[in-house]
Amino acid sequence: MELPPVNKGRNTWPDGAVNLIKLIEVQPGGVVSRILLKRKSGNITLFAFDAGQELSEHTAPFDALVQVLQGEAKITIAGNSTTIGAGEALLLPAGKPHAVQAPVELRMLLTMIRE
Repeated sequence: MELPPVNKGRNTWPDGAVNLIKLIEVQPGGVVSRILLKRKSGNITLFAFDAGQELSEHTAPFDALVQVLQGEAKITIAGNSTTIGAGEALLLPAGKPHAVQAPVELRMLLTMIRE
């Protein structure tokens, strides 16, 4: 299912239910992201990682919730690592350095809360 085009700088959610896993494809050797919803209060972004790919350590000024849809993610927050799988979620606290690694193909949803 394709999402409608960006409208005034915001992606819009399609009518009805969507299969999040089918909205994004894993690219060989890469990490792909797709903003599903962008608002002043936060963003919802879908990610697909090929096995062995990662987002290097960085810090964000806002809390974010990672929800694994398929596969598993090794997430490091302030030097402490944990692995979460499909159906699990983890909070990335604002101001703490974090990184995401995909030991296997991974699809995840990231919800960033700005307010």
